[in-house]
Amino acid sequence: MAAFFRVGILGFGGGPSSIPLVHQETVKKYQWMDEEEFADTLAIANTMPGPIATKMAGYIGYRVTGIVGCLAALLATVGPTAIAIIFLLQLLQEFKDIPWVQFMSLSVVPVVGVMLAVMTWDFAKKSGESLGWVKGLILIFLALLLMEVLNLHPAILILMLIVYVFLPKRRS
Repeated sequence: MAAFFRVGILGFGGGPSSIPLVHQETVKKYQWMDEEEFADTLAIANTMPGPIATKMAGYIGYRVTGIVGCLAALLATVGPTAIAIIFLLQLLQEFKDIPWVQFMSLSVVPVVGVMLAVMTWDFAKKSGESLGWVKGLILIFLALLLMEVLNLHPAILILMLIVYVFLPKRRS
């Protein structure tokens, strides 16, 4: 799967930085899923252990073409990264004191920041449109408070929301 090969080869900065790339490939380019399905996949993948890009690639590959798709997506995600990391880190170690190499390494950070900000804004808009802006903003700020101030792990927050959804509703 070329989509996951691109994610594997271009996903600098770790799993979270590859999420916008996965989103671009699976939702916007190939339309294998819509925004809601992607958000659900991301939420569930965040609750499980392991690298996020690998979990998402495995599930999406399976969803598109079954077991073969799952294996192809996993190999396409992990293979190039493993080969590239060995090669590139060796090169960076050899040339780490050269100013342009230092600049190149540091320049990746703001690009990843912008990619994450764009994805965050897309999810915030989707929350506002589907839940209503007041409820969406309350949930965003509540999640921010729980995760950043109280150091609650995102997986615990997501599990709490899943449990809440399945609680019996009282009719008033």
